[in-house]
Amino acid sequence: MPTATLNGIRLNYDVTGSGPLVVMVMGSGSQGRVWRTYQVPALVKAGFRVATFDNRGIAPSYESAADITMSDLVADTAALIEHLGGAPAHMVGTSMGARVVAELTLARPDLIGKAVLLAATGRPDPVAAALNRGEQALIDESVSLPSQYAAAIKAILNLSPHTLRDDEHAQQWLDIFDYSSTAKPSAGVRAQLRMDRSASRLADYRRITRPCLVVGFADDRLVPPTLGREVAAAIPGARYTEIDKCGHYGYLEQPDEVNRAIVEFLTTP
Repeated sequence: MPTATLNGIRLNYDVTGSGPLVVMVMGSGSQGRVWRTYQVPALVKAGFRVATFDNRGIAPSYESAADITMSDLVADTAALIEHLGGAPAHMVGTSMGARVVAELTLARPDLIGKAVLLAATGRPDPVAAALNRGEQALIDESVSLPSQYAAAIKAILNLSPHTLRDDEHAQQWLDIFDYSSTAKPSAGVRAQLRMDRSASRLADYRRITRPCLVVGFADDRLVPPTLGREVAAAIPGARYTEIDKCGHYGYLEQPDEVNRAIVEFLTTP
């Protein structure tokens, strides 16, 4: 993947395909390459040029261990769009990435065609805030959970009960989470967790002018669909759709349904 100095930092990105530009923004602690399993092939097949990247805080992009703000992530994404010469670009973001997309759509509508917000929220949630503080404490106190236990917790929090009822499928996910849980969270991931999420942005989202699709995941424990419905209700003219039988990782659990919703929205005049 190429790197470029954008907005004063090193940003690691990748571009595939040709046609109108779609920029995809990943959630907290995750690399942009996660999109490449299912979403990038579907969008390239639909005739788009797709850019994925590692947010500030995720190596090999600049880790910014001392501090990260939402404004930083928004400015980084804007700089990438301008670097790629793709404005107005369509945007897709999930979880924290959905917040980045919403804020960018608000701040720089000139750069945006359409915006898709997966697992979106526009206000603080006490359960999510408590979980965030707990994750920070584990890192700060150098607490390492047994990998199998950490994998089970991650599965329960991020996957649908429908997925977990399939023993073979559940075990595959547990194996993946078990393997990945052995790595100590980086200082950049810690900085992402530390970002201020205390303000409600729903009133501000009423000023968004670009076409938006909000996608909720029916079994999402981290960002319940109710929060996505609030975002859709706040954005003038926004559409809302909900994908069944998936949790916070809905784009990986039910990729065909998620991809269908994204492509249909981006290609419909």
